[in-house]
Amino acid sequence: MRILAIESSCDETGAAVIEHGRIIRSNVVASQASIHERYGGVVPEVASRHQLDALIPVVEAALREASVTWDDIDAIAATYGPGLAGSLLVGLTGGKALALARGLPFIGVNHLEAHIYANWLRSQDADTITIPASEDADEDEWPGDPRFPLLALVISGAHSELVSIPHHGHYELLGQTRDDAAGEAFDKVARVMGLGYPGGPAIQQAAARRDPSRKNPFRLPRAWLNGTWDFSFSGLKTAVLHLVEGAQHGAGDGASRYAREGAALAGDLSIPDLAAAFQDAVVDVLATKTVRAAQSLGVTQVLLAGGVAANVALRERLTRDLAPLGIDLRFPPVVLCTDNAAMIGAAAWFHLRLGERSGLDLDVRPNLQLPFAAAQ
Repeated sequence: MRILAIESSCDETGAAVIEHGRIIRSNVVASQASIHERYGGVVPEVASRHQLDALIPVVEAALREASVTWDDIDAIAATYGPGLAGSLLVGLTGGKALALARGLPFIGVNHLEAHIYANWLRSQDADTITIPASEDADEDEWPGDPRFPLLALVISGAHSELVSIPHHGHYELLGQTRDDAAGEAFDKVARVMGLGYPGGPAIQQAAARRDPSRKNPFRLPRAWLNGTWDFSFSGLKTAVLHLVEGAQHGAGDGASRYAREGAALAGDLSIPDLAAAFQDAVVDVLATKTVRAAQSLGVTQVLLAGGVAANVALRERLTRDLAPLGIDLRFPPVVLCTDNAAMIGAAAWFHLRLGERSGLDLDVRPNLQLPFAAAQ
């Protein structure tokens, strides 16, 4: 089964051709990052207007890159939520129109679920892929697939969730953010520190510039929310804001209480030190809670999903902490962590395999969540 998938939930316009829910034949993304950088974040109406311009060229490019024609496509998939309403409308309406014109099955895909299913995707280089015998190619499980039961840490600009996944399509919410999501905190702190947008890569790059042989003078707070698997990053964001304001106006009480002795406040605030301290605080909480949850559930694999899954420090910390417990950490390549259509096609395949279809009256759901079942 070849699926043409479309992703347009925010400021990226993506189209991909996916086989068997795993093999990437093409994955084309038109990014608007340079457009929204000047605003320090995504402007919804600007994003949707650019989605309109990009959608058809991106779909045509995906077909060319996959060396297929419309006659080779078996189904159409598109994101219907969560995301920005205007942007979602562009991709969803385009996908439904293509399905209607070609007489193809159509399915709407949950963007969050798609981030999880990015972990099922194989390399874009077909020569490196081992495809099961033809009679087994459409089976739900291939060698090398993630092994159930799973624990997923879903972390993006709007979501920070720990999710138990006992089998395909079944999700149990363990914990979530009570305020800012991890990606949102990265963006806001990067803006406060003058590092630009998107915040995750900007802070990671700034942190990499600090001298690791020197003790970091900053120690930022962690909100552990003991007794829960929940997260909170609002207080951490405020701590950085106080430090930066203290550096700009002289080290006052509001700034100094967050710094260890000897911290450089005032005019010579060290951006690399502060970026590293912020990143360490986020990673510490995410990794510690994920490891404890994995032990509690008895899983043998943990999945990272979402844009913040691209963070190198988080990957390294989780790999280091999970390996001695005999638990594998799986995460997609960086290009598949950020928004893309390949992950939409991967999630769509597993739903289509079950005979699911979406009607052409499907509407966008900007606040869509994963279909959580009650935790046991």
